[in-house]
Amino acid sequence: MRKEIGKWFMDIAKYVATAVLISSFLGGFDQKWIMYSIGVITVILSLLLGLYFINDKKK
Repeated sequence: MRKEIGKWFMDIAKYVATAVLISSFLGGFDQKWIMYSIGVITVILSLLLGLYFINDKKK
């Protein structure tokens, strides 16, 4: 169960990174730094949560 949640968070990180890249090429935003900063923070947090849940400490 924990690994599936971890994979889900990793997928969220990939989707947000892709959305930020595509919207930066296609969108005409005036304040791009807000979009980039929120995107980077979201990607980092979801990536760290995904890695935390995937890491299985049981041996």
